[in-house]
Amino acid sequence: MVAMAIGGFGIGTGEFVIMGLLPEVAQDIGITIPQAGHVISAYALGVVIGAPLLAVLAAGWPRRRLLVALMIFYALGNFASAMAPSYLTLNLLRFVAGLPHGTYFGVAALVAASLVEPWRRAQAVGWVMLGLTTATLVGVPIATWLGEVFGWRAAFALVGVISVLAAVMVQREVPDQPADHRASPMRELGALRRKQVWLTLGIGAIGLGGLFSVFSYIKPTLIEVAGMNASLVPAVLALFGCGMIVGNLAGSRLADKALIPTIGGLLVWAFVVLGAFVFTAHHPWLAAINVFLVGTIVAMGPTLQIRLMDVAGDAQTLAAALNHSAFNMANALGAWLGGLSIAAGMGYPSTGWVGALLAVAGLGVFAWSVSAARKEKAAAA
Repeated sequence: MVAMAIGGFGIGTGEFVIMGLLPEVAQDIGITIPQAGHVISAYALGVVIGAPLLAVLAAGWPRRRLLVALMIFYALGNFASAMAPSYLTLNLLRFVAGLPHGTYFGVAALVAASLVEPWRRAQAVGWVMLGLTTATLVGVPIATWLGEVFGWRAAFALVGVISVLAAVMVQREVPDQPADHRASPMRELGALRRKQVWLTLGIGAIGLGGLFSVFSYIKPTLIEVAGMNASLVPAVLALFGCGMIVGNLAGSRLADKALIPTIGGLLVWAFVVLGAFVFTAHHPWLAAINVFLVGTIVAMGPTLQIRLMDVAGDAQTLAAALNHSAFNMANALGAWLGGLSIAAGMGYPSTGWVGALLAVAGLGVFAWSVSAARKEKAAAA
């Protein structure tokens, strides 16, 4: 699990480090900062497309070999990004680097769940996801510092090195699991015929959007609304990373005890925490505490991962990988709607209202899922 978490650490660092290096990228290749931001979208698009595509194409692969191949793929994508000569090339290479992201986490979650007792599955998935959440606290600050001192290309080179290390560790430590002889692309695509798979993905894509609605604009909110000194912002971002780690561990434990109530409870928690941000955003210390609490919402990640495993039937790989496509769709949706509310003149704190409304919408999808499951169970009986 530690070996697979190192891979998650590398992927998390590679995904988020660019957000702190946009000025350096823009200056180096002669573009504006908003244009540099397009490389974030290119990566997210790669995740959304790559997760189902690679999961289906590699359905018959032994899982350890697939994990190693995905990490090598990710390493090459980041090494190539570090050498990108132009704006268009960098966007293309970030898209390519994003392709293995979702499939890696999906397959790693399946492997982790298979290594423990059934009642500890969510905790096992949480340990793998811990690499991603730890990256926001440790990996991203280190890579950002490296990028500021030696140039943004050094940050991507570091991610490539971490990915190579992860590939070696996975090959050495992860048990070899033979491929399911019945696995095929068509069987994996069968997951898309299951209503509960789509509803679970909808809970993540909508319900998690509020986290990104607030976090995408957290720096200007803290400085312009809360009146916080810019030098303190990194400390608040570290609090967000701490919140993600706490949420990941606590949420996975709760999910092992009662999965469905945990999902519903986390959506209610998201509504409360995000709604509170509207009011705490005006006070530096209250805002900092609230940012920590917003980070805990990431607990929905491992809980929804387990739910997808339960409802996917024999199409486990595709369903598990799609969880991270939903995660990135939540990122895009939350940031877009938060930007709309700010552009409409409602101010930076309004991103909290956007997040609260997305949590309510996620609760609506969750209620639909629970109701549909009850009807399916009654019909079967």
